[in-house]
Amino acid sequence: MANEITWRLEHEKIGRLLLHYAIPAVIGTMVNALYNIVDRIFIGQGVGPLAMAGLTLTFPILLFLQAFGMLIGAGAATRVSIYLGRRENEMAEKGLGNAFTLTFIITLATVVPCMIWMKDLLLAFGGSEQTIPYAQDYLNIVVPGTLLTSLSFGFNAVMRASGYPKKAMFTMLIGAITNVILDPIFIFWLDMGIKGAAIATIISMLLCTLFVMNHFVQKDSIVRFHKGTFKLEKHVVWNILTIGVSPFAMQLAGSLVVVIQNYALKQYGGDLALGANGIITSVGMLLVMLIIGIAQGMQPIVGFNFGAKKYERVQETLRLVIITATIIMGVGCFCSVAFPKLIARAFTNDPDLLDVTANGLRISLLVFVVVGSQISISQFFQSIGIAWKAMFLSLSRQVLFLIPAMLLLSRFWGLDGVWYAAPFSDFVAAVTAWLFLWYHVKNMKSKNSD
Repeated sequence: MANEITWRLEHEKIGRLLLHYAIPAVIGTMVNALYNIVDRIFIGQGVGPLAMAGLTLTFPILLFLQAFGMLIGAGAATRVSIYLGRRENEMAEKGLGNAFTLTFIITLATVVPCMIWMKDLLLAFGGSEQTIPYAQDYLNIVVPGTLLTSLSFGFNAVMRASGYPKKAMFTMLIGAITNVILDPIFIFWLDMGIKGAAIATIISMLLCTLFVMNHFVQKDSIVRFHKGTFKLEKHVVWNILTIGVSPFAMQLAGSLVVVIQNYALKQYGGDLALGANGIITSVGMLLVMLIIGIAQGMQPIVGFNFGAKKYERVQETLRLVIITATIIMGVGCFCSVAFPKLIARAFTNDPDLLDVTANGLRISLLVFVVVGSQISISQFFQSIGIAWKAMFLSLSRQVLFLIPAMLLLSRFWGLDGVWYAAPFSDFVAAVTAWLFLWYHVKNMKSKNSD
């Protein structure tokens, strides 16, 4: 099995290989997005606009906690892929075991403070007396379950990167389908409201975790848990963290952005604007996670061939991913700008919330077509182990350009200024990514000619 996987990564046609890895990865990331989106649809339709606003308040805390899971999961997945490309299977398994131990330690260190200061955090993030109770009801259940989220999503990435994309896909699907089934049962049938959505999510995560962990104890897995690999080793931990720092920083940046955004939305649009932003975030996340899935499908191919010094295959993979991502984002961008109210109706029937959401959606996703290439290039640098470039590109879109634009434009155009900050940031970040890629390719060609 191991020989077959490595042979395919090294010799199979890139288009076919990318389909093999990208389709399961796309389904996996879409499933990830659907956990939150399904919750928002049922909460928006069944509980109301204030509950939707309360759910939006939870974003900074959840993004913060998920960032640490991504720090370990993404770092371990990339390192395992590169080690396998170098035929260093023992190091790959050490990375797996160390990642497991790190997940437990870091989760405990982050969850406890969040539970203690939850209300204070929600007040600081723009909550009101009307919305905070909804947010607390959700977080009191979901936050303790962060360990399950980190283990299921993080090690699912390792499973995919080590050559089991279909298995990773089916594992995530099990959780997603469970969540879709349980949400209406707990929210409507048992009349538990937003608490029901949280319980459904945690049960789904538990099932995912059990299936993922079971994979890494099977004898036919190319990498698996061994007793001696759980003890933390400084160089192994460092290798994981240096790669994982890019998606970690991106997620933390996302949390910071949401905090600032919530303040601006509350100031210029009130609780209704908060609820609208929750819907807009859901639509944007659906498109972004689709592209991230394609980019993640690129990861094992690029990581392995980069480790094997087959640079032509690396370039071919990146080119195909950028073209595909741009086409998909173009379609999503058109639909969001042309039919915003139709999309918003999936989440709410409240006429006031519909109007605010449609306007925000039309503006926010105005140039979303360029985001596909920006994400692909950022993921490329992560896949080849150049963490600082991946981190900078990730931060450029979410922090360096977005926050100043949001603070400045809102002063001139109020709520519309908050929405306009997104397309401005998307465009400038995409141009920056292409400049980074051009410089990298130029240097690689120069080195090869010497």
